Amino acid sequence: MILLNRLKYGLFLVFNKMIISLFVVSSFAIADNQVKILMLGDSLTQGYGLEEKSGLVPVLQRWLSSNETEVLLINAGVSGDTTLGGLERLDWLLTPDIDGVVVALGGNDLLRGFDPVFTKNNLEKIFIQLKSKGISAAVVGTISPLNYGPEFKKEFDDIFPALAEDYGLFYVDSFFAPLVDKQTQQISINLLQYDGIHPNNKGVEAIVAYIGPVIKDFIKSLAQL
Repeated sequence: MILLNRLKYGLFLVFNKMIISLFVVSSFAIADNQVKILMLGDSLTQGYGLEEKSGLVPVLQRWLSSNETEVLLINAGVSGDTTLGGLERLDWLLTPDIDGVVVALGGNDLLRGFDPVFTKNNLEKIFIQLKSKGISAAVVGTISPLNYGPEFKKEFDDIFPALAEDYGLFYVDSFFAPLVDKQTQQISINLLQYDGIHPNNKGVEAIVAYIGPVIKDFIKSLAQL
């Protein structure tokens, strides 16, 4: 009887170990198959001035999860980064497990008054590199104010939709579009931090609600490849 009980207990342990092993293997398989998106951007992507959980990438991650889109977003936002900076660090960011890239650069080029041709060339090189590696992309545009004149504004604003069309990119016109007050046509200060540039928690929520559907469609398109 004792021998029989020990045998039963031994079989029970073996069975449990098999179940645990299968669970672990399945978990790794799910993790390996998870879509991974690189969020390449500047301080807006990084989450400047906010708690980590309140930054753009974590909030977008939660929005996607709540909208039945399983994905891992990788925050590659660097405060102050320009299109050239993004281009220079792209190669080492593109690990083999990256399925897609959301490019949100150009704001600091604009703040520094860079020639729109310079900005466009850098972005184009980014998308050429991604295309050569078979990696799909989305682009978030930046809208110029009139500070540099109407010709500069038109040339700069046209960069992003033109690249989206030329390279077949998913396209969002601007992070700041949902922050504009419809009555004043100015960005609402209630949605910005004290610096008057970066979005606060409410601003991030508004941005995510605006860009979320496009990013969701982008991720869905990757599953069809």
